[in-house]
Amino acid sequence: MVKKNALMWAVMIGTAVSGLTACGIEMPKETKTSYETMTVEKKDITVPVKFSAKLKGQTDVTVTPQINGQLMKIAVTEGQQVKKGQVLFVIDSRNAQLELEAAQANLQAAQAQENSAKLEYESNKILFEKNIVSRYMLDNSENSYKQAQASVAQAKAQVSRAKVNLGFCTITAPVAGLIGEIPVRTGDQVSPATHLTILSGNTNMDAEFSVTEDVIERAVAEGYNMNMKEIMKYFPEVTFVMKNGTEYKYKGRISSATGLVNASTGTIAIKATFPNPEGQLFSGIQGTVVMPSYQEGVMVVPQTAVVKLQDKQQVFKVKADSTVTAITVTTEDIGNGQDFVVTSGLNVGDKIVTVGANNVIEGQQVLF
Repeated sequence: MVKKNALMWAVMIGTAVSGLTACGIEMPKETKTSYETMTVEKKDITVPVKFSAKLKGQTDVTVTPQINGQLMKIAVTEGQQVKKGQVLFVIDSRNAQLELEAAQANLQAAQAQENSAKLEYESNKILFEKNIVSRYMLDNSENSYKQAQASVAQAKAQVSRAKVNLGFCTITAPVAGLIGEIPVRTGDQVSPATHLTILSGNTNMDAEFSVTEDVIERAVAEGYNMNMKEIMKYFPEVTFVMKNGTEYKYKGRISSATGLVNASTGTIAIKATFPNPEGQLFSGIQGTVVMPSYQEGVMVVPQTAVVKLQDKQQVFKVKADSTVTAITVTTEDIGNGQDFVVTSGLNVGDKIVTVGANNVIEGQQVLF
């Protein structure tokens, strides 16, 4: 009975298949997928190395008063671009003007005294030669003349000091740049301890960042007997990229490196200087310094060839019989979003799957 039922089902299935074929309906066939492959080789590449950086004006200056007084005028606004020598703040100058006038009056009095002492000395000198006055009177008049000369010199110094103090009442920009925050207001009492603003000299901007000690060691090793200052001349031009991904149009150059390694971070402070002719860069902006690094004889594979499996990275190597086997590799990101440098696991001449690697299984035959 069982055999009869099995035979009946076999006949029914065969009849159904024959019927489908007769009606022109083809049964699904097994399909094979083609995979793109490449042969691994070594080549020279330029890799963008990125460092987090912060911009600072090359000549940032803290502006403070040189004298005490009442702030009478603020001649600039926050964020304003100013020229060197432009007036920034004005302090009440009335006391300084009175001090100057008093010093000038004292100078006139001292000069008059000097003239009188000079006449007396010259007169006594003539009389002494005629034996009319004694040596004592001559020496005494000479000393009075010298004392009067010293008083004039002192009075001139007081006038110069009064003029300087009067000049301090008008605070001008020591460099061209950008005005920062102004925490004071007109009418405030200010002194040399008062912070008026920070003037960011932004003609050139420094991007400050840190590099690991081994980067500098490699540069020094490649520079043979050159010192660090000489080596920096051979560093390539660098690029500054804003946080939003915008690349600043002017290139910069490495301008300085500290000679000390930070013990806690193992890094060295570096500065790259960028020209800022249009004033587009500001102190405090954070971004990325991108330095091109030339690498010779490295194995580069597409990122699509690398399959990530938990903490491992694998590529599928094509064997002689066209089947694949998984190979564990270590890689470094080039930074172009497309390729990896393979540092171990592959050899020159190996053939690997580049497109479709995520769909390959161990031992599968691939077509090319």
